[in-house]
Amino acid sequence: MTERTDRPRILIADDEERVAKTYELRLSREYDTAVVLSGEEALQEIDDSFNVVLLDRRMPDLSGDRVLEEIRRRGIDCRVVMVTAVDPDFDITEMDVDDYVVKPVNKDELHEVVERAMTISEYNAQVQELSALKLKRNVLEVEMARTELEDSPEYQTLTEQIDELESNIDEFEETLDLDQVDLHL
Repeated sequence: MTERTDRPRILIADDEERVAKTYELRLSREYDTAVVLSGEEALQEIDDSFNVVLLDRRMPDLSGDRVLEEIRRRGIDCRVVMVTAVDPDFDITEMDVDDYVVKPVNKDELHEVVERAMTISEYNAQVQELSALKLKRNVLEVEMARTELEDSPEYQTLTEQIDELESNIDEFEETLDLDQVDLHL
């Protein structure tokens, strides 16, 4: 597994070189970007060091759908956004994709899509951490006497961590407000 850099990494996979290079130019100030021009190249390049993959759905050698399936099969920890000229159909309900955006995509939309994917990633990590902490708290509450819990600095720290994460998650949910997101469809 490759270590992640300080800046988020974005893999741009699009068979139209002009489009891919435009996306790279628009994102390279804030992110480490890599460009590939085919599905096969995407599968050679992708690893856990990438935070987000911007994936064209229609590529001649290997479709974005197949690339997505392989990314998920490999268990690569990244968000995948289809950025494509293919109008969505009901088949997207079966796709394990984090977002679906129809081209053309302007600079602001591209940044919004990447930021939303990054926020979802952070949100998911915090939800997982919260679940683990709550499970620990539940075990302690079942197995320990109330007085032991009240006297325990570890238990107090645990409950404070849970409260803080719940607050952070609430903020993420307000930020995401997925019912109000303009998905460019």
